Amino acid sequence: MTLTKSLSIVALVTGLLLLIPLVAMQFTQEVNWTFSDFVFAGVLLFGTGTTYVLIARKWNNTAYKLAVAVGVVAGLMLVWANAAVGLIGSEHNPANLLYLGVPIVALVGAFVARFQPLGMSNAMFAASLTYVVVTLIGLFVWKPTGAAAEPSVHLLTVVVFNAVFAAIWAVSGWLFRRASATGSGANRQLA
Repeated sequence: MTLTKSLSIVALVTGLLLLIPLVAMQFTQEVNWTFSDFVFAGVLLFGTGTTYVLIARKWNNTAYKLAVAVGVVAGLMLVWANAAVGLIGSEHNPANLLYLGVPIVALVGAFVARFQPLGMSNAMFAASLTYVVVTLIGLFVWKPTGAAAEPSVHLLTVVVFNAVFAAIWAVSGWLFRRASATGSGANRQLA
């Protein structure tokens, strides 16, 4: 599949996904998106799809492609959840900005590794560890106060929710590790 066709599919899927809240807004007051919400979601969804296409298309290895998919979805979910409700306390808690370090670690690691499977594995494990460290800093060092604290959310809920997010990054790392361990012909970069 050509790059143009792949990006066209990403654009089409992005448009179809954005139709969901647009249609829902016609039937319920519970969904109330602004124009900027649609722009944010569109950029995030199209950017995620484009990232997947650009990284995964160069490799003829199912484990690698799946690892890329898990990694970019982890990044998408992290940014979306953090922007919508916040990962520690409310979305107004400034400690949530620390989570931007997680995808930065993943991206910098990917570029340093030149997108090779073993290096990508290390980058995803580093992102997972960064996620855990940021959560601990947000919960125990830079504690949310006032309106940012959101007292109705229990500590156990926050810990479990954040552990799941960290585990998704680790799964991506594990899949990249599997991709690096497969036969030498399967993980060669395609021309």
